Amino acid sequence: MNSSEEECCGLEMMQKDLHATFLEMMYYLLPSPYESQETNHLTLAYFVISGLDILNSLHSVAKDAVVSWVLSFQAHPCAKADLNDGQFYGFHGSKTSQFPPDKNGILVHNNSHLASTYCAIAILKIVGYELSNLDSEPIVSSMRNLQQPDGSFIPIHTGGETDLRFVYCAAAVCFMLNNWSGMDKEKAKDYILRCQSYDGGFGLVPGAESHGGGTYCAIASLRLMGLIEDNILSSCVSSTLIDVPLLLEWILQRQGIDGGFQGRRNKSSDTCYAFWIGAVLRILGGSNFVDHKALRGFLLSCQYKYGGFSKFPGEYPDLYHSFYGFTAFSLLEESGLKSLCSQLGITENAATEL
Repeated sequence: MNSSEEECCGLEMMQKDLHATFLEMMYYLLPSPYESQETNHLTLAYFVISGLDILNSLHSVAKDAVVSWVLSFQAHPCAKADLNDGQFYGFHGSKTSQFPPDKNGILVHNNSHLASTYCAIAILKIVGYELSNLDSEPIVSSMRNLQQPDGSFIPIHTGGETDLRFVYCAAAVCFMLNNWSGMDKEKAKDYILRCQSYDGGFGLVPGAESHGGGTYCAIASLRLMGLIEDNILSSCVSSTLIDVPLLLEWILQRQGIDGGFQGRRNKSSDTCYAFWIGAVLRILGGSNFVDHKALRGFLLSCQYKYGGFSKFPGEYPDLYHSFYGFTAFSLLEESGLKSLCSQLGITENAATEL
């Protein structure tokens, strides 16, 4: 083993305190490599805040300051009539996407983003903010502008990709705000079902290759929308919506000989898919099909000696894979970690406050 591999190799147990310190450092100052992700500032904050909550270390953040900071990203229409102007009045991803109104008071550049809106509302829930105090009606009212005729969603009003990621964000936002007027559930359901592939998994768009992330977005969305039940595998009544046996077969083929999960066929195991795949199994009631010992061993091989998780064994950690390493260990019911609400990506404690 060379010096780089020695520096990055995992430890024999999940180092909760080191991971909490890792996230606390990220809370106060993101390293310079994250400058290129400035437009995703709220998403990075979600990884930090939700991660600290999972690690039972949320006491290290100033919750009132977090609330004020998150609320500063919310886009507001100048008038109620503006809700019909085709724009989306959710949350900006960062300060650089916020522009002042022009001389006529019109907000020309409104780039609030659906994924950022999900992250913002999730953070507010995690730190205990009462969502009834949030000006949420413009969010759900204008979110209808993002749903396409085929049921999918674009993330911003000026265009962008349409796939299951943003259907999930819309479903999660409606669920957390307890207001489903922001989407046509029937159209969204039909779009999701068209994404199930011949092999049982879900592609991000209809006809695409089955993908771990897409499969999570599909199943979690259907669960949030109340269209499938928890522990469907133990139900006496088979689902009339999705092909569950075929889906389960595809999922169980994703755990590799190294114990980790891959996101697609013929790909290497990757830390984040321990959540994307593991959470689907948890929702379906199939967690017992996972080789927990092997998965834990893979995750530990991706654990960095100073905190955080890498994508692959022997590499340096990043915030994205660190967060999904924490969620994966929560799904494995690691001692000292909070339980996870699989379909929302936040702890059960935060979710039960809904």
